Amino acid sequence: AYKRFSELLPKEERENACSARVPRSQILTLPELRANPFQHRICHVFSTSETGDDSMSFEDFLDMLSVFSDAATSDIKSHYAFRIFDFDEDGILDRKDLEQLVNCLTGQGEESQLSSEEMEQLIQNVRPVGRAGHCTAPGTELTAHLPPQILEESDIDKDGTINLAEFQHVVSRSPDF
Repeated sequence: AYKRFSELLPKEERENACSARVPRSQILTLPELRANPFQHRICHVFSTSETGDDSMSFEDFLDMLSVFSDAATSDIKSHYAFRIFDFDEDGILDRKDLEQLVNCLTGQGEESQLSSEEMEQLIQNVRPVGRAGHCTAPGTELTAHLPPQILEESDIDKDGTINLAEFQHVVSRSPDF
């Protein structure tokens, strides 16, 4: 991990890699993140940068690699997946978070985004007709197991949002997570 981290730094900074920060643009060159639709959220969630630039220290980088490793528990993975999907960072997944999640998975271009009707169908328990979204980018297995009827099956307390416990409950029923 240290070698991979230091290779992301300019040569003149490699001697002090322990105290250096790698800019987000360099982190995003990693093969694991290059095709991930949540790459910017991943950097944001794992970065401890006080300037908000999403740069990473070696500890941040190590945390990120640990969470995405096969050795990480499903509780740890689901905790970080929840944070990645909580776009507004309010501690719950609401309709806006779910819409942003779906838009990340279907693409950011207008031609690939779901219409308002398709989004409504997906979130409110009706399968959309004629559209299929397949998520094959590395690291997207965190989202591939959310059921199409996201709110209906996940919102246990029926408050219109998904909290961490509800998210972890749904994820625990997915053996591939």
